[in-house]
Amino acid sequence: MKTKLIRALKVILSSKDNRLDIRSVRYLPRWAVLGIDTILLLCSIFLTAIVLGDMNIHHLNFMPAYQQVLLVLMVNVIVMLLFKTYAGLIRHSSFMDALKLVLSSISTFGLLTVINLITLAITGEKIFLNAALVVYSFFSFVFLFTFRLAIKQLFEYFRLFQVDKKCEKAVVVGIDENAISIAAALDLEHPQRFKIQGFLSRKPSNKRLMILGKPVVKVEGKISNEVQKLGADAVILSGDGLTANQKYTLVEDCLEHDIKVYNSPLVLDWSTETSVAKQVRNLQIEDLLEREPIVLHDREKSKQLFGKTVLVTGGAGSIGSEIVRQLIKYNPALVLILDQAETPLHELNLELQAKFKDFNFKCIICDVANRNRLMMLFKKFKIDVVYHAAAYKHVPLMEDNSPEAIITNIYGTKNLADLAILNKVSRFVMVSTDKAVNPSNVMGASKRAAEMYVQSRNFYKKNPKKATKFITTRFGNVLGSNGSVVPLFKSQIEKGGPVTITHPDIIRYFMTIPEACQLVLEAGAMGKGGEIYIFDMGEPVKIMDLATKMIKLAGYAPGEDIEIKITGLRPGEKLYEELIGDTSKALATHHDKILISKDLEQDFDAVCEKVNRIIQAALRYDATKVVKELKRLVPEYISKNSEFESLDDSVEIHASDSSQEPIKSNIISED
Repeated sequence: MKTKLIRALKVILSSKDNRLDIRSVRYLPRWAVLGIDTILLLCSIFLTAIVLGDMNIHHLNFMPAYQQVLLVLMVNVIVMLLFKTYAGLIRHSSFMDALKLVLSSISTFGLLTVINLITLAITGEKIFLNAALVVYSFFSFVFLFTFRLAIKQLFEYFRLFQVDKKCEKAVVVGIDENAISIAAALDLEHPQRFKIQGFLSRKPSNKRLMILGKPVVKVEGKISNEVQKLGADAVILSGDGLTANQKYTLVEDCLEHDIKVYNSPLVLDWSTETSVAKQVRNLQIEDLLEREPIVLHDREKSKQLFGKTVLVTGGAGSIGSEIVRQLIKYNPALVLILDQAETPLHELNLELQAKFKDFNFKCIICDVANRNRLMMLFKKFKIDVVYHAAAYKHVPLMEDNSPEAIITNIYGTKNLADLAILNKVSRFVMVSTDKAVNPSNVMGASKRAAEMYVQSRNFYKKNPKKATKFITTRFGNVLGSNGSVVPLFKSQIEKGGPVTITHPDIIRYFMTIPEACQLVLEAGAMGKGGEIYIFDMGEPVKIMDLATKMIKLAGYAPGEDIEIKITGLRPGEKLYEELIGDTSKALATHHDKILISKDLEQDFDAVCEKVNRIIQAALRYDATKVVKELKRLVPEYISKNSEFESLDDSVEIHASDSSQEPIKSNIISED
């Protein structure tokens, strides 16, 4: 009978015509709650009289019955006003609300007893029977508490009956305080996005353990099996309780079985301006590729940066701006943030002013190819450390605009390196790329040329005793950086596809922006001068797999909801990147995640002559000459899928060339 009644009620409530949306009733006014409580108190008085009457116990005749009733009500209402038992939302009643009711009942009993004793002392008679006060206090608490419990439970029933069909059944991974808080918050929110089915944990636990009335399941094998047993189709990762490897394995298993994966930050980090359900978001691909942060030489970094003047070129870019943020904790005296991009630099300026009131920095609009402007900055600010992140990096664009790649990537680096020597800068840290290894495009070759210039500069006779230590850092693709593949895929997925991939077999190394910048700062602390530091980036990632995972993490089916389209390799692009060249050796450091690429030491005069010829050709915007000279300096540079492939056989990798013009030293002089 009860089951049939519940089914009927569910049909009535879920009917579009008859639906009573409990969510439209926000809350009862306080005066209404106090009024209902007063009625319940009156009921408690009458029930007390009935119970005592059945026991042949009658009220005392010191004053009329109605006056006794009014006195009890008056005292109880005053106490409730003092404890504010009527405040708050009844449907969200908690332990604190129950405690208020207990204290209110005890206080009412105490006051009425005191009134009784005072009256007895003065007149020799009592107003109330002690038994009546005890029974009344009990009934009043039970009535008030039951009323709140009934409203809370009724609201829950209405909510369950009116659950939206789009509500996802999910399980929360973890049983720590954060996981429980997330589940509780999601259960209470309206409209409800998730219906929590239970909790998953790898920790030993009682098989009958329940949290928030939901089962806790111990995971011993694949997590997908337990999720399906609980009737869920999604998992919610709570906070940062899982390691990167555990998270990766879990996600792989879930995506293989079409189980959605969501991520929730720590409850303490939730935004007060965003609804609870919106805090739980689709897991991002960056969350799977993160590794444990490397922290090695904080003391050394502090020693080198505390109270110093630091220049960050390309400071408004993804890498440069993160370097600036990470520099803050080392308390430099001044950070010069240099970039030629006005709008990003302005936005960074506003961010730093708002978040870091005590941070001393200056934003400078300048092109690294502007040698005279750079010279003025070096002389004015007495720079101690340079982090050189300014570069053009997009391969197809630089293939079509090779002179610009040279002017920024090589000429700009040369300007900074030369001025660093002249102005006795202690450390010069250059940000390079894995595309500089066996380059197949102008961009990669230009970065390799810049590496060679910086390395040979370190050992040059005009840098006695390595007064300026030149250090290079080399890493692969940076997740989330401007123009990288991950933001592109995200944008394409949001638009409904297609997701474009240049080749089904293309692979790349990835690291996060904080990781990349950590390597740059670490290299600056570790470097003795002349090294190329590389980071152990783990296994390379197949871009096709990356796209597939991102589509699944967004809640779509690859090939069905979102198409993956192969567009063909772009000019200068190759299938895989390397971190160490064929003629280089990898040397270990005191940390197994950081290696040194040991290259053949180059003669600075020879490198400088060839670099100057490349720059001269670029300043004349002679793209063919630029690439020819670049191939002479970087013999391993073999063009791929590019208009410059024809130059590979025609260029003789020798210093002699009768067609070479004399270098205009006044334009690109060393000093």
